[in-house]
Amino acid sequence: MSNISVVLVDDHPLVRNGLQRLLAGTGGYTIVGEAADGPTALELVARLQPAVLVLDLMLPGMSGLEVIRHVRQRSPTTGVVVLSLHIDGHYVREAINAGALGYVSKSAEAAELLQAVRAVAENRRYLAQHAPDSQIGTHVDDPYDLLSASEQAVLKLAALGYSSTAIAEQLALSARTVEAFYANLLHKLDLTTPADLGRYAISRGLTEPEPS
Repeated sequence: MSNISVVLVDDHPLVRNGLQRLLAGTGGYTIVGEAADGPTALELVARLQPAVLVLDLMLPGMSGLEVIRHVRQRSPTTGVVVLSLHIDGHYVREAINAGALGYVSKSAEAAELLQAVRAVAENRRYLAQHAPDSQIGTHVDDPYDLLSASEQAVLKLAALGYSSTAIAEQLALSARTVEAFYANLLHKLDLTTPADLGRYAISRGLTEPEPS
């Protein structure tokens, strides 16, 4: 994989400096932006479209969870790694449900954070080694509930037979963004091919006409 572009977000300069030195010194990572608060983080991600966003949950101006939700809308190709002091199930579950792919404790070894960033850049989930899925309860009865409004819209239009180009025009998105939404849908719904998405949409009744 080529250099991974990263935006770092933490309200403590020492933490950001440490992360910057770690990633830049390792090689294979490029820090394209840093922020100390939620609104600035969101602006940077929307403008820079990094491969990975590394952020704390506790941020001034806008919580990390809010940032994650907005990032899924504005930069769906950006994977999110949460780096937090809070590692209990509630926080991890909330972050994953908001759209984060990675979650690492601030007390973790540097190698674990690097592993998480690399995994998320490859669109794979990475959870803290001492917080397995069974402990945090990230399972949901219906994965459809994990989809953002935009992802649901893309899924419905695809189920109705719209091409990627038509979906992009309908939702005022770029073709690249629509393809990223497809990747997100396959990941969140644990499916493999676009044909699987079609079958899933039919099973959900998404091809049925809206009630009048």
